[in-house]
Amino acid sequence: MPTPNPIRNRTRCAPAKQGFSLIELLVVIAIILIIAAIAIPNFMRARMAANEASAAENIRTITTAAVIYHTTWGNGYPPTLAALGGISNPATCNRAILIDSVLATAPSQKSGYTFSYKGQGPNVVPPSICGSPGYEAYLATATPIKFDMTGQRSFCSNEPAVIHYDIKGSSITTPAQCEALPALQ
Repeated sequence: MPTPNPIRNRTRCAPAKQGFSLIELLVVIAIILIIAAIAIPNFMRARMAANEASAAENIRTITTAAVIYHTTWGNGYPPTLAALGGISNPATCNRAILIDSVLATAPSQKSGYTFSYKGQGPNVVPPSICGSPGYEAYLATATPIKFDMTGQRSFCSNEPAVIHYDIKGSSITTPAQCEALPALQ
């Protein structure tokens, strides 16, 4: 009796499917879109929070630099943001090299915020080495470039060196307006 050949007795199977069906691809795309719809708003909120933290820290840096300028050069508080910047050594009261050149150079935009600095009060008598007279007071502000996209709060500081914030993100124009706002904790 001949032995049966197991290979010959096997039934042939249909060839395996190649690729994905249209329905399977649409389901995968729908899942990706749902995940993106959940993740993108969270990413935008995290980005705004990071921009706000950076803006508050940059206001703190400007405030510290203004105090250092005041005590170092005997010219009061600096006349402009440009006087706090600079890249060439040695430092002078015209280019103190105390802040980042991005902040010191117009339009003074960084991390989704526009920074401004204005001397307040009367000018002081400048030392002979200084080109411009400083001021007795100052106001430094940070305003979102695009409200609700790059940030929601605006920040300010003046010579008491306290950082204040406005939850509406509006422009702060006077020291009195700045001091009326809540202090950043």
